[in-house]
Amino acid sequence: MQASAPDVAHDTGARIAIDTLRQFETPEGIEIALRLAGPVPRAAAFVIDVLIRIGLYLVLLQLLNLAGVGMGLLLLALFALEWLYPVFFELRSGATPGKRAMGLVVVHADGTPVGASASLLRNLLRAVDFLPVLYGFGLVAMLVDRDFRRLGDLAAGTLVIHRDTAVMAPALPARPPLAPPGPLDVDTQQAILAFAERGGALSPARQAELAALAGLSVPGSADPAATLLGIANWISRGKSD
Repeated sequence: MQASAPDVAHDTGARIAIDTLRQFETPEGIEIALRLAGPVPRAAAFVIDVLIRIGLYLVLLQLLNLAGVGMGLLLLALFALEWLYPVFFELRSGATPGKRAMGLVVVHADGTPVGASASLLRNLLRAVDFLPVLYGFGLVAMLVDRDFRRLGDLAAGTLVIHRDTAVMAPALPARPPLAPPGPLDVDTQQAILAFAERGGALSPARQAELAALAGLSVPGSADPAATLLGIANWISRGKSD
């Protein structure tokens, strides 16, 4: 049964509402898509960071053994650990250990790496986000804001996003590079590279069948599959003319 126009509009609106992908344009005019992190992974990252800080607190308690200055050094260390711990890691790698474990990273609203002033501001305002208890204000702000920003993020102009892992290009089978018998257009080059990247999953008979269909032959190479692999290595080295 065909859906009515209101139903289609409602369904489209619902998909947009729950979509966590946001399109942003960099200062260079390049459009990028950022996957925003919601309250659940951010809460898990927070718990991991709390556990790490608790372990460091226990170590810092040893400062009390220093007569006279132990308490003062302990208070300074606790202050730095509580307020500068996230700033240090965000400026170093964009994420605290907890966020890094959850695959999250803090960036500016345009997707650029977070700077010192923004990181310091968003973390100092954690005191407000924590109110009235257990990050109540911060949680409400994240649930209301379409980009899941707590008050510190809103003030600093920052976002917490999922760090996308880089996709490594498949390695080509090791073969001596072979120059093709003539110029190859872009589509042919891409087809040859795709054959080389995926050929390992095919049987030798299927590789030979597909290679024969390409109709490329090089003097001194009687194996069509080996010929294509050699040409693929030749192309991958930038010798595509």
